[in-house]
Amino acid sequence: MDGPEGSTGQPGPADRSHRSSVSSVGARAADVLVYLADDSMVPLAVENLPSLSAHELHRAIREVLQLPDIALDAFALWLISPLLEVQLKPKHQPYKLGRQWQELLLRFTDAPDDDVAMDEPSLQFRRNVFFPKRRELQIHDKEVLRLLYEEAKGNVLAARYPCDVEDCEALGALVCRVQLGPYQPGQPTACTLREKLDSFLPAHLCKRSHGLFAAFRGHGAKAGTGEQGLLNAYRRVQEVASNDGEREASLSPHYRAYLLKCHELPFYGCAFFHGEIDKPAQGFLHRGGRKPVSVAISLDGVHVIDCREKHVLLGLRFQELSWDHTSPEEEESVLWLEFDGDNEGTPVNKLLKIYSKQAELMSSLIEYCIELSQAAEPATSQEAGPASASGSSPPPHQRPQLRRQGSVVCSRIQHLSTIDYVEEGETIKRVKPKRTTSFFSRQLSLGQGSYTVVQAADSLEQG
Repeated sequence: MDGPEGSTGQPGPADRSHRSSVSSVGARAADVLVYLADDSMVPLAVENLPSLSAHELHRAIREVLQLPDIALDAFALWLISPLLEVQLKPKHQPYKLGRQWQELLLRFTDAPDDDVAMDEPSLQFRRNVFFPKRRELQIHDKEVLRLLYEEAKGNVLAARYPCDVEDCEALGALVCRVQLGPYQPGQPTACTLREKLDSFLPAHLCKRSHGLFAAFRGHGAKAGTGEQGLLNAYRRVQEVASNDGEREASLSPHYRAYLLKCHELPFYGCAFFHGEIDKPAQGFLHRGGRKPVSVAISLDGVHVIDCREKHVLLGLRFQELSWDHTSPEEEESVLWLEFDGDNEGTPVNKLLKIYSKQAELMSSLIEYCIELSQAAEPATSQEAGPASASGSSPPPHQRPQLRRQGSVVCSRIQHLSTIDYVEEGETIKRVKPKRTTSFFSRQLSLGQGSYTVVQAADSLEQG
């Protein structure tokens, strides 16, 4: 079997129910349920299901939903369960992969045998990891926008997309507009929003203190800050006027506004993988241990996200990294990320070790994303045309970077335990084996990236 294109071993917004996509299987016909991002389902009666390809099922779904041609590229079929997510290639046969599901779980997850035996995937119609954000901006079909909006909203509410409070409130306000209609003074109030706050904001922003400590804090101060901030943002949501001056009834502008806001998140549209990293040694006994992380990989790069703290630990564009992986046959399955950094002012190369049974999947996805990005560069340059040559305006896909101090999307390299090595002088940490170039040859070709190799000194010893 060819490797899956995208996969994750951690629960996501699709895990609200354990469901099956095949209700009956016969020699000729079967009823297949395909789930959408809003948890609704599309029933399909198909012939010869065992040999049906993902491409053929994709076409059937588009016909039922009456989606335009761009949906062929914007969406893909996924097999999803609480333990694993796999984006299917067009040639994959979903039924056969479903029959091999336990084998995939044993290969790519650390789930207990009992959980593996009980797990069953559902077939879902989701955003294609390889669909560029610049093309998403060209979509005008309301149903396509709605499906993309629903999926992005699910990832925000589940905190798979870490967001600053201000951004959560802005996104939540757009959800209020979609679900409650235009803002009307006095309707809703902060109190009414509080009742279903988790429909608009991630759960960790909806927590409220109870009991003794809440009483000491009183009814002012921080009480209700989540709903009040959301209400203020809802009040600021702008309505779009149509040509005749009336406010447009369509929700498309608000779906689009939500997606545009999500485009500011560097990991939007990514595939998620589960892994662990070493904690920095702490205390007198230098105790470390491991920390669970999400590894988010998209066409824009790689992000390592702290699952518990809901913030980014490391974000790298492909031009800024080199990588490789080790398989379980060699040693523990590991994805290695190498990038530039400093140690007390000394330029060093840093190595981050990500323990994961999905290291092979992550490495393959990084390689394929780089290939797609390089293939898209000439086309993007031609689209920019004379405007970029004259310097009058930047390419349309470039956006200002988030620079908010302490933003959850900024890297926190100081929280990482890395292996550092230098060109000459004192050894910061002994590394094994000795190298005179980058540890890994897998990176963007020279001249295209900003990553620089810090040559290892002859004095480096094996640890």
